[in-house]
This record gives sequence, structure tokens and C-alpha cells, in this order.
Amino acid sequence: MATDKDLAPARPTHSTPLAFGAGAAIGVLGGMIGLGGAEFRLPLLISLFGFAALSAVILNKAMSLAVVITALPARLAAVSFTDLGAHGTVAINLLAGSLLGAWAGASWAVRMRSATLYKVLATLMVGMAAALVLAHTTALGSLALPGSVQAVAGVAAGFGIGVVAAIMGVAGGELLIPTIVLLYSVDIKIAGSLSLLVSLPTMLVAFARYSRDGSFAVLGANLRFTAFMAAGSIVGALLGGLLLGVIPEVVLIPVLAIILLISAVKVARHATPTA
Repeated sequence: MATDKDLAPARPTHSTPLAFGAGAAIGVLGGMIGLGGAEFRLPLLISLFGFAALSAVILNKAMSLAVVITALPARLAAVSFTDLGAHGTVAINLLAGSLLGAWAGASWAVRMRSATLYKVLATLMVGMAAALVLAHTTALGSLALPGSVQAVAGVAAGFGIGVVAAIMGVAGGELLIPTIVLLYSVDIKIAGSLSLLVSLPTMLVAFARYSRDGSFAVLGANLRFTAFMAAGSIVGALLGGLLLGVIPEVVLIPVLAIILLISAVKVARHATPTA
């Protein structure tokens, strides 16, 4: 369970201008590849701002939720409700697994020892780096699975994504989008909107689970900091969207993957007894 060390930041104060600036920088990075950037924000919360692992995850989840809620109207405006309605069963199929996964992932996170959670987060960052490279350098096809097998695979994939999203405090779009394309042969533009429809309730479930634990107090204690960093993330994501394509993906994706790998190493070091 969470301890006082897990809840308290390693530094007594946090600069709100720095929080806004860091959030904006992360938002730009994510926006340039069509994502929110939460996977990059998490290591900053730990390494730059000094939050313990579980506290960083909860704050990251709150900020991710704000970014997704902000992005949802714009994304839905870009894709017609008719197109989304035609793929409603895809969202339902994934939600059948992701809602359970989100609750389970958040439950595991609050029960982990702090050192174990650091190691898990570092491992997941490496996995995110790999997923980022594969999703943006590989032509996504379709698995063309039979209906019943597809349904089971969707629930299983949704569960896994829900677990990862809850433990890292991310929306999970970097995993949901390629999964939707691969499993259901959905156009990537529609897949992006569907991923938000799956992410939002999945995040709310994880958020509800975290709220039942004493560790959730970190959000109230750092509400101003969270609001500024979330605002920076939203502004940055909008700017990053405008810069989409300015930097070629062949350059941008390896750089982002390297950033995640370096972050994973830094987070893993927090697992030592002196962290």
C-alpha cells in the first residue's frame, strides 16, 4: 500500500511556470505525432519535479484525463458520427477488456512496493518506445481474424492496454490506435477517434480506483501544480498539432524513442534503496 514517502514529493515546492513550460514542451512532442505525450510527462514528474512513483502516476492520470477531454470534441468534429457509429462494436469490444484492465492495473499499482513500481514503469517505458517505433515505421495491415476470435482478442488486448494505461497514468492511444487498425481493419483516422472513446471511460475507471486509496491525496495537495502542467500540455498539444509533419517522422520518432529509453534508465535508478 502507499506510504507517506510515496505520497510526498521529494522537493518541497514546485514552480508553476516550470510546470506549464514542461507540460507545453511535452504537449508539442506528443502533438507532432498525434498523441498527448503522457508517456513523456511521467518521467519528468519523477525526475524533474521529484514526485514518488505512485504520486507521479496519479498526477499523470489527472493531466491525461484533462488532455483527452479537451481533445475529444475536436477529434469528433473531424470524424462524422456516422463513421464512428459504424464502428461502435469495436469500441464496445475493447471496453469490455479495458475497463477491467484499468481497475486491475490501478489496484496493482497502489499495492506495489515503491521500488517495484519504479521498475515496472521503467519496463513499460521501454515497451512504449518499441511500440512508438513499430507503429510509425511499419505499415499496419489487418490480421483478418474470424469474428469470435477477433472478439476474444479484442477483450484481451483491451485488458492489457487498460492495465498499462492505469499503471502509467496515460490515455493509451499509442497502443489503442495500432490495435484497432490491426484487429478491426479500421482506417487510422477513425481509429484515432475510436481510441479516445475507449480511453475516456477507461481512464475514469482507473481514476475512480485510485480515488479509493490514500495515495489520491497527492492530487489535492498539488492541485495548482497539476492545473498549470495540464494547461501547458493542452496548449503544447494544440501547437504540436499545427507543427504536424514539420519534422519528418524518420527523424522525430527515433529521437522520441531515445528520450523514452533514457527516461526509463533514470526511473529505474529510483528503485534503489536510496531513492
